[in-house]
Amino acid sequence: MLTLTGRGKTQTCDGITRRDFMQIGTLGGVGLSMPSYLAAKEAGAIKPGHDERACIMIFNLGAPSHLDLWDMKPDAAAEVRGPFKPVDSNVPGMQLSEILPRHAKIADKFSLVRSCYHTSAAVHDAGWQIMQTGRQFQGGVNTPHAGAVTSYLKGRKSDLPPFVVLPETMGRGGGNLPNGQAGGFLGKAYDPFALMADPSKPDFKVPDLLPPADISTVRLERRRKMREVVDEAVGNFEATENAALLNDNFAAAFRMMTSTQAREAFDLKQEPQKVRERYGMNRFGQCCLLARRLVENGVRFITINSFLTVFNEITWDIHGSKPFTSIEGMKDIVCPMYDQGYSALIEDLVDRGMLDNTLVCNLQEFGRTPRVNPAGGRDHWPQCFTTYYAGGGVKGGQVIGASDPVGGVPAERPVEPGDILATIFHSQGFDLESHLPGPAGRPFPLVDFGRHEIHELF
Repeated sequence: MLTLTGRGKTQTCDGITRRDFMQIGTLGGVGLSMPSYLAAKEAGAIKPGHDERACIMIFNLGAPSHLDLWDMKPDAAAEVRGPFKPVDSNVPGMQLSEILPRHAKIADKFSLVRSCYHTSAAVHDAGWQIMQTGRQFQGGVNTPHAGAVTSYLKGRKSDLPPFVVLPETMGRGGGNLPNGQAGGFLGKAYDPFALMADPSKPDFKVPDLLPPADISTVRLERRRKMREVVDEAVGNFEATENAALLNDNFAAAFRMMTSTQAREAFDLKQEPQKVRERYGMNRFGQCCLLARRLVENGVRFITINSFLTVFNEITWDIHGSKPFTSIEGMKDIVCPMYDQGYSALIEDLVDRGMLDNTLVCNLQEFGRTPRVNPAGGRDHWPQCFTTYYAGGGVKGGQVIGASDPVGGVPAERPVEPGDILATIFHSQGFDLESHLPGPAGRPFPLVDFGRHEIHELF
């Protein structure tokens, strides 16, 4: 978290704590990776013509029901098919749920993969990790998030961080803060910049992005110069690799905090009110709008964590029993917000000529049980679920793979999380045969052996 304010008891006379003074030099999420980007490009790890590609990962925290949204089974028994009816989309043969009417109108822009699965535990924490890294935490190896890998390989292209999480990191979903959300073994320099705020609020501002009112620009510049004095006083330390990393990170953080571009990119008030309303004046809708603005301003990878809680009616975690919601509960609150925000994002990217260079992937930790439970909900089910993709080289209007007659397991073209990560990396132009600098300096494969992009998408 970027911070220039003093929050502890031991402060300098200028109002900044020793801890904060050091923190600004060791910030994660500011993307200092230009040297790694140049090295990766020179080594051929990034394909020509893909430098402008960005990714928006919409992670549907809580796990939507594929059977009630994207992979409906109208001919199955009532306890399988659920309460909703399928409707035709603008793609012949592709049916979607009646509670996603806006999706149905833009189905030619995205492609469904109905045969995803994994063998990890059916708990949120495990699903969050494996679906965002392609690997489970094993043997002490904390694999970096796809956004951190993108940050490492592509570097920053503007004053903004290359990897941003909206509206906040996971961790309030009933489990511990999981591995796989950050830089992992690549280091904290590749952690995301997490917004930690609700952009739909009237008083929305980015915490700690800009110096507070009691710290003037002159005082901020004085602090930067004070840092230079400290640097000169430790000449021997300056010769080390860690010192170079520290200085690059400090410069990136300072540049972001004082950047007009960064301030304006996060300022949704610059958007016409009718554009904001098109996305929906709620947290998810405004996060989608903000993601578009961030891509326009050079952010490489944005993760939108939709509906952060699983313990009330605004959730995908439809167990049915209190405090969770039921399948029916999706109809009135969650799906209207989601349908509006996603469709507005895709249409806006098309209108602005941005979709070809922006992969929008919709992921989740697992699916839901084929049978409706006695409480009118569905429980966790990693054995089968749907993901979908638009832009970034993806050919829309396809249905790839298929589940069995009850949506319980893949029947055609099974797809694992490693394949999904390979698909994201392929869209970004990364050589899937390349390696990252892993733990203890050992080369670590970008994707595991046998994992490939979902080639039908491209």
